[in-house]
Amino acid sequence: MDDIVLTRNNLAEINQITTLLPQHLCIKNLGDLTYFLGLEIARNNTGIHLSQQKYTLDLLTETGMLACAPSLTPMHTLRLTVDKREWLNEEKATSYRRLVGRLIYLTNTRPDIAYAVNHLSHFVSTPTNIHSQVALHVLKYLKASPGAGLFLHNNTPIQIKAYNDSD
Repeated sequence: MDDIVLTRNNLAEINQITTLLPQHLCIKNLGDLTYFLGLEIARNNTGIHLSQQKYTLDLLTETGMLACAPSLTPMHTLRLTVDKREWLNEEKATSYRRLVGRLIYLTNTRPDIAYAVNHLSHFVSTPTNIHSQVALHVLKYLKASPGAGLFLHNNTPIQIKAYNDSD
């Protein structure tokens, strides 16, 4: 195992587990979680806020969109299709695929872009200029609120469970 994150609403149980783990594994407790795999975690009395602000700003910077005008919607109501006459050259197609992959990772904390990103991902094998423009429009939308994310309230009945296959 490389990394492990323990979460629970019962601090006594967390303390019990963190006491038992070093007896069986070579492990180091890094304290309260604030940043993990591109996710930023902020806590307060009412819950936890998950965002990917640094990841979003890095993405905007790398694509040259940091200074762009923000958009209020993640996608135009445009119907995307494959047009063989407008296929991107291999270099631009590779950039498009990389951008869509990075946007897919961003949907972990930005479900508001999930539909647009899903739609764009259908065209990674044959992207066109229109697909590239729509992907850039998603970036303009992200520019409007790069720190947006998910807020998990303390008193919610939602239970998040995760499983791991160590193979």
